Amino acid sequence: MTRSRKYPQEPIPAPLYEPKNAPLLPPRAFAARLLRHALVATALILASLALGTVGYHYVASLRWIDAFENAAMILTGMGPVAKMPTDEAKLFAAAYALFSGTAFITGVAVMVAPLAHRLLHRFHLDDEDETGK
Repeated sequence: MTRSRKYPQEPIPAPLYEPKNAPLLPPRAFAARLLRHALVATALILASLALGTVGYHYVASLRWIDAFENAAMILTGMGPVAKMPTDEAKLFAAAYALFSGTAFITGVAVMVAPLAHRLLHRFHLDDEDETGK
């Protein structure tokens, strides 16, 4: 079966970072990139904190402030504050702790990514200058 109608190609999305043969971003554009990454990381951390707060409030029957404290302590790797009263609360706490570790590391990676890219890009440009390519 052949198609009689041609479908337009989807546009290719712009790359997140400049390719290795492009010059470094100007400082102002790099600062904007850092700000965008910081906003994404902050949104991830705040959403994770909200998820934990709501979960601890409804599953473990903690007051809102205690649920927030417990979620914040777990999210930052400090450990739980409140004792979990039920098996369901303990299962939620375990799942949230596993999720929090991944969410925190992801947030940090999102923040560090533009800095690491710029550093590696600068090294690559220095290599090109030395080899004459």
